[in-house]
Amino acid sequence: MKKLNDTIVTPASVPATSEEIRRDAFSFGRLREYGQTYGTLGALILLIIFNIIVTPHFLSAQTLSTNLYQVAETVILAMGMTLVIATGGIDLSVGAVMSIAGSIAALIFVGRIFSFSGPISYVVAIVAALLIAALCGLFNGILVTAFRIQPIVATLILYIAGRGIAEVLVNGVVDFSNQTFQFIGNGTILGIPFQVVVMLIITIFFIWLVRGTIFGRQVVATGGNGPAARLSGIPVARVKLAVYIIMGILGGIAGIFYISNNSSADPGGIGLGMELNAIAAVAVGGSSLLGGQANIIGTFVGAVFIQLLTFSLTANNVSADISKVVEALLIIVAVYLQTQRKAA
Repeated sequence: MKKLNDTIVTPASVPATSEEIRRDAFSFGRLREYGQTYGTLGALILLIIFNIIVTPHFLSAQTLSTNLYQVAETVILAMGMTLVIATGGIDLSVGAVMSIAGSIAALIFVGRIFSFSGPISYVVAIVAALLIAALCGLFNGILVTAFRIQPIVATLILYIAGRGIAEVLVNGVVDFSNQTFQFIGNGTILGIPFQVVVMLIITIFFIWLVRGTIFGRQVVATGGNGPAARLSGIPVARVKLAVYIIMGILGGIAGIFYISNNSSADPGGIGLGMELNAIAAVAVGGSSLLGGQANIIGTFVGAVFIQLLTFSLTANNVSADISKVVEALLIIVAVYLQTQRKAA
């Protein structure tokens, strides 16, 4: 202890050096970064270990195949949802878009809208379904950008009306049986489900889109600070419009997979609850629901985690309704953690 000019200075009162402050900040920043990047992956690994111990036949080929088929649609939707959320938006209509697109494809396939035969019928059905899905995305995008309606309200319109539109078009349930068309939902390439191949291609494409293109950087900038992005020359409205169209197209792809996998189109069941799965995958994957982030790999891991969690609950005799409650709680926890990180 030393007295200088009547001021007592103790070791505890000596301020930290700038080097110590930088070191502490660096350590905390690295810890937080690792937590964001590997937290969901760690949870997924723990969930896998839990299932190996508790769930019967978890490592069987049939269980693996079931989970791969079911996770493909979630991943495909979650890729588009990541971009939408990165711009500061959200899309509640993806399940309804799946229903509309799947119903259109089925109606064309059985000849109730257009009458084609042979391979041309598959092409027309798929192209028409994707075009309609893109128009649904365009509709959402126009409401958000041109009419400046909040995304949650704008997409709620199709969420409510979309499935009703599909039910009016189908007027019941469309059943069909065709091995060529069913290949889309149930076929394999070198032993790998075709859906999974498409899922991986889309995931790799989105990783490149976000990390390696100007558009990807514009998406993140738009959600991070829209006014600043606009002042820097980024066409914010066009970027938002584009991500909603992309989301619509991906909803169309998922809808086609669904009807092909089930050999039928039931508008009331196609894509039911899939919007929650996609949003949960993005949130659990580490992307901020407030916008400005697009963690594609995290979303992929989050989607796998959500699917495996749902399977785990179902396989252990927990009702599907409880599974949805768990997903909703996961979104709440993810948003809370993101808010805490932002406040820190």
